[in-house]
Amino acid sequence: MADLDLLLADLRMLVEVESPSLDLGALAQSAGVLAGLMEERTGIRPEIVDGPAGPHVHWSGGGDPKVLILGHHDTVFPLGTLADRPFTVENGKATGPGVFDMKAGIVQALHAVAALDDAAGVEMLFTADEEVGSRSSRALLEERAQACGNVLVLEPSADGGAVKTGRKGCGTFEVVVHGRASHAGLEPEQGVNSLIEAAHQVIRIASFGDAAAGTTVTPTVAHAGTADNVVPAETRIKVDCRVESAEEKARVETAMAGLAPVVDDATITVTGAIGRPPMPESASATLFPLAEAAMPGVGGVSVGGGSDGNFTAALGIPTLDGLGAVGGGAHADHEHVIVDTMPGRVDLVEGILRGLL
Repeated sequence: MADLDLLLADLRMLVEVESPSLDLGALAQSAGVLAGLMEERTGIRPEIVDGPAGPHVHWSGGGDPKVLILGHHDTVFPLGTLADRPFTVENGKATGPGVFDMKAGIVQALHAVAALDDAAGVEMLFTADEEVGSRSSRALLEERAQACGNVLVLEPSADGGAVKTGRKGCGTFEVVVHGRASHAGLEPEQGVNSLIEAAHQVIRIASFGDAAAGTTVTPTVAHAGTADNVVPAETRIKVDCRVESAEEKARVETAMAGLAPVVDDATITVTGAIGRPPMPESASATLFPLAEAAMPGVGGVSVGGGSDGNFTAALGIPTLDGLGAVGGGAHADHEHVIVDTMPGRVDLVEGILRGLL
């Protein structure tokens, strides 16, 4: 059983190095601290792989690659969050920016690998841009996943510690409605009201969801106009989409691309896509039994959120997700890890690794 005090000390070290996505200086510092910790725990220095969105950290135990442990060291919290919400362990919970998503998962993975008598065949990759779409890291993580043939994703667990056996594909679209400004009181008829056009489009977009197919299409953010006495010339709408199948991905993308204006002289531009393909439950079929053997009763669920596991599963590579921390509040001020679950999660990952090796 892993040493809880050491796990918490390592977790403190990572949390106290803030690593907001796209902050290259902060991410470089985070990668350096993470690389040092990986070397300390395993005896092997990882490679820091520079990228336009920040440095990724890649570790190899040597030998014929058999399994990739995948995660990310970037977080959603801006610099300065740590001052307002420092790393704290109290009432059985560890708190602090990024503690749940996903620095505790990283720490647990390191200790699981360190517990192996021989880590040959194991690789670890912690990327710098997962929270912003993995555009910089996708090629690298897909390459290493294909080389290894199995992927364990150390994203946080589902409720109650269940692992994630499937994920919906997800993406964001932006719909920009172009109209024409005019004075709202003197000559509104001379304008083309982009907000009215956007109202038509929002109703249309909301109809693209299909509950029976597990598809959600949700307009989430809108910005329109410049002043209360001006007919708005432009309105922007953000749309969140989640799908369970490749067929639904294609249907929704086609529907979004086919949006047509209703108001005379209005025009519409649509950008975006469902960038993370679905991770079907079949992707975890060979790995989930190893998790059950390592932690009987662990449970597995399919969830709506996406991760880098979506990319690896889409390549046909066996992928099991949600092997990281048990807790809650991802991306929120109440983010936390239930500390007494950490040693057991180390044992879970170690057990799966031993099964694969």
